[in-house]
Amino acid sequence: MNGPVTSPHLRRSLVALGLGFCLAGPGLAQTQPLPAVTVEPATMTQVVQAASFNGRVVAEQKVDIRARVSGFVSEIGFTEGSVVAKDSLLFAIDPKEFQASLAQADAALAAAKASEALAVLERNRQRELVTRQASAQATLDKAEAEAARAGAEVQRMAAQHDAAELNLSYTQIKAPFEGRVGLSSVSVGALIGPESGTLVTLVTTDPMMVEFPVPERLFLLFQESVRTGASSGDGTVRLTLADGQPYALAGTVNFADMQVSQSTDTVMIRASFPNPEGRLRDGSLVTVNVEEKASDKSLTVPQQAVLRDITGPYVLLVGADGTVEQRRIETGSSAKGRVVVTSGLSEGEKVITEGLNKARPGIKVDAAIAGGN
Repeated sequence: MNGPVTSPHLRRSLVALGLGFCLAGPGLAQTQPLPAVTVEPATMTQVVQAASFNGRVVAEQKVDIRARVSGFVSEIGFTEGSVVAKDSLLFAIDPKEFQASLAQADAALAAAKASEALAVLERNRQRELVTRQASAQATLDKAEAEAARAGAEVQRMAAQHDAAELNLSYTQIKAPFEGRVGLSSVSVGALIGPESGTLVTLVTTDPMMVEFPVPERLFLLFQESVRTGASSGDGTVRLTLADGQPYALAGTVNFADMQVSQSTDTVMIRASFPNPEGRLRDGSLVTVNVEEKASDKSLTVPQQAVLRDITGPYVLLVGADGTVEQRRIETGSSAKGRVVVTSGLSEGEKVITEGLNKARPGIKVDAAIAGGN
């Protein structure tokens, strides 16, 4: 039986068309999957500014105790490493030589006063005689000069007496303030004097100061934020000790240097910390954690959601219908991974945080809220 006759060219076209339908048929019923992105709503949160710096503990008062007079140490009145009270005895120098000098000064002063009294009597007698014209004026002049010389001698002896008394007081070396003493450089019986150098170091222990350098740029930004009202300037200062443990008591900033270090471009800041248990020691290296006092809530978004170009910052939003929108925003401060948005966004609007490379304004995306909420 003879069927319809077709040309070879027509048969090839029909085969190709049938094959194409076979390959493409199932796909015609499917659509391309939407790009998957993660979004997070803009929320009102408290943004707390925080920064950490390396600091050094320094004593509020520190003094090297030295001898003012020479002599042999007769007593040491402290235990090394202990806390001593103000005016307590640290070292005693044998006072015998100084007591003898004071006794000599006492005797010399008494003799000068006796000579002065005699000279005054003679002057007064000569004045009476001159009044009666029983003595020459020259004799009175001489008596007055002698009385003046005797008075000056009394002043000189009194000054020597005071110096001897002062030197005797220097044999008792006392603590000028309450604090902790270090190691003594001398022992009982040692000969000491002004040339002996430091006998012991005395430092205050409570409170203690912590000094830490802050980059000038950050310091100026902080001053500007306080000036404009963006920051209250209040906050807390806490420490992390060298062993990584936090120090329990907060400090207070009480000094900012007026000069900027030319070698590091930093401003030295100082904070005071209570130290009742003596955990802070002079010279210790610590980490200073500065945290601003929590302010009113601000509209924030995750830091990774904020993109920038030559025009400024912007975010990619996902609308209710899944369409991506580019939105220009203005930003403020940032802390702990979030950025304050001062304009351009409303609370609850969803910004893309992951899959930004897949999103373009105007396309639809498959948006999932971060954390599955």
